[in-house]
Amino acid sequence: MKKSFLFILIIFLISYTVSAKSLQESMAENGLAIPKKTTSSINFELENLDGLKEQLTDYRGKVVFLNFWATWCGPCRIEMPSMERIYNEFQDDGMVILAVNLGESSAIAGEFMKSNNLSFPVLLDKDQTVATIYGVRSIPTSYLIDRDGNIMAMAVGAREWDSLSFRKLFREILKQ
Repeated sequence: MKKSFLFILIIFLISYTVSAKSLQESMAENGLAIPKKTTSSINFELENLDGLKEQLTDYRGKVVFLNFWATWCGPCRIEMPSMERIYNEFQDDGMVILAVNLGESSAIAGEFMKSNNLSFPVLLDKDQTVATIYGVRSIPTSYLIDRDGNIMAMAVGAREWDSLSFRKLFREILKQ
């Protein structure tokens, strides 16, 4: 009995190690920058489109796709439909998209979301303090944050987030 338990435990540990390695490889293959060491996300508080305050820590326990954007940003506009599709596909599995709008009013950001049929949450970084804290130098910039609040990866520039390879990556992340 002890030998079979030990064998199962060893198989589990080996498969877990291989899985973690393949996840990092998968993120790198998708062009995401991966921190060299565990890096905690920095908590912040911003208003949503309804004027209610939200904090990043409100989403602990979920995988957070943190995206910095503006309505005037062409690449941001291009990637948002793919973000909506992954939001719809993975929100019930524990993934949330937080789209942090830089420097625009709730009316402008809200109208953009409505006219483009986008339903994921938007937070307003009116003075771009949070963008500065996160080192955002160009938009779109996106971070993937794990369920424990650690930054898993970062991407600068637009992506087709609902491509087969990204969808596979998100499934792997959500399994953890």
